Amino acid sequence: MSKVWIVIGVLVLAIVIVAGSLVGTYNNLVALNEGTEASWAQVETVLQRRYDLIPNLVATVRGFADQEQEVLTEVTRLRSQWGEATTTNEQAAVAGQLEGALGRLMIVVERYPELRSNQNFLALQDELAGTENRIATERRRYNDSVQAYNTAIRRFPASILAGMTGFERRDFFESVADAEAAPAVEF
Repeated sequence: MSKVWIVIGVLVLAIVIVAGSLVGTYNNLVALNEGTEASWAQVETVLQRRYDLIPNLVATVRGFADQEQEVLTEVTRLRSQWGEATTTNEQAAVAGQLEGALGRLMIVVERYPELRSNQNFLALQDELAGTENRIATERRRYNDSVQAYNTAIRRFPASILAGMTGFERRDFFESVADAEAAPAVEF
């Protein structure tokens, strides 16, 4: 009878170890998922800062460059689209397009020397440059957390648990397709 108790004890111990391992793995996946959510929230915070700066920047440029309506309209349209985007992927796509439009807006600014010396514009340009740096930093942090999360849900044996409990792969926050090409500056 003592051998039976030993076998039962070993089986119970094995079950406890496996269950503990599964709970630990699940909790790790939850923590990584929450870290990714928090990282995206930081990206949204700095994108919101950009979103809030754009009307002031557009109004300042508009006062000097009314004939550049097409670029100003595009920036305003993309700002509205970002405000309406509901998913992470939609927000990331519009944010990338908005970066390109803001780049084209800065090219417009190069055509107006009196605008470049305007104090309001200079202050807004500094704020926007700081915001773009923050966006780059938060984007990198978000992508780092997505990489850690995606790696964790693909590793064995966590991949089995992740598949059973609904942990899905996340997309990176990538640049727009033509971001590697420098914008052309024409006078």
